[in-house]
Amino acid sequence: MKRILKYLLLILLGVLFIWTLFFLYRKSASKPPVYNLEKPKKTTIVKKTVANGSIEPRQEIAIKPVVSGIIRELYVEAGQPVKKGDKLATIQIVPDMLSLSQAESRVRSAEIGVSNAQQNYDRNKPLVEKGVIAASEMQTYDIALRNAKQELDAAQDALQLVRDGISKSSGSATNTIVRSTIEGMVLDVPVKVGTSVIERNNFNEGTTIATVADMKDLIFKGKVDESEVGKVKLGMPVLLTVGAIDGAKWNADLEYIAPKGVEESGAIQFEIRAAVKLEEGQTLRAGYSANADIVLDQRDSVMAIPESVITFNDKGDSAFVEVKNGEGWKKTYVKTGLSDGVNIELLGGISDTTQVKGALKVDKPEGVTVHMD
Repeated sequence: MKRILKYLLLILLGVLFIWTLFFLYRKSASKPPVYNLEKPKKTTIVKKTVANGSIEPRQEIAIKPVVSGIIRELYVEAGQPVKKGDKLATIQIVPDMLSLSQAESRVRSAEIGVSNAQQNYDRNKPLVEKGVIAASEMQTYDIALRNAKQELDAAQDALQLVRDGISKSSGSATNTIVRSTIEGMVLDVPVKVGTSVIERNNFNEGTTIATVADMKDLIFKGKVDESEVGKVKLGMPVLLTVGAIDGAKWNADLEYIAPKGVEESGAIQFEIRAAVKLEEGQTLRAGYSANADIVLDQRDSVMAIPESVITFNDKGDSAFVEVKNGEGWKKTYVKTGLSDGVNIELLGGISDTTQVKGALKVDKPEGVTVHMD
């Protein structure tokens, strides 16, 4: 009995050894590769280049004061529409002490002149009536009195202008009220009541009271790489996508290509501008970052196939695909057209029912679970 068990054990070990060798052989044997099959299909191919940039108003004006002083009142805030001539702010003048002193001195001198001319006039008027002096001589005293009064009025106006920024002779016109120079929307009001402001002059650009822009006339301003700028022409359609607004697109027309490029991060970039077409009810904010798809060429409803399944020769003058032929593959030359980088137009060589060799299938290992965070 022991001998029988011994033989059975040896036979069992032998069978187990042979099965192990067979299993390892089967496991190490390479499986024939399996490829995905692709078929030509009808689609629209659009060849385009992408430019990054932002949305800006075509006309954006920084309103600056013509007098220095302190903001006394503000009449607008950001986002408010304004018309040309609307009041934006009122400035309280802080007069220069030297100019104020000179203006006051001029008024006092003019008052002395008027008093002196008036005394001469009053002294000589009875003499004319008595015939002691000629009327022509009296006319000289009359003119002197009028000139003295005129000088006093001018001195008083100058003093009021230095002190208050407005004079009696100027009526309602005043430099202390800052007005909008265009019709549009207030984009920014960088000052507050009580802020000191500086007038614009030849030596200083002045303090910005408000920024006003026409938000109905917007442009896209972006950059195109030197490798693409030669393909871009004026008047090309542009499709704008704004990152902050999902699912919305805006049409635009390319209207400007910079004649000179600028180096940025080692690459030459050319500035472009496109006029945005706003439809009824559409609005955009200034400063939005946007991407512009510039359509270089387009084919509608054409036969196409993924470009990855096509092999081009070294010279690039011919291309072929591998077509299903029984259990194998047959090389077939095709004629290609426009490509968008993913799909390529087929002009001939295979039909829409032809099965073409695609990418190699990759089986997911058993027991492996992919977690998506």
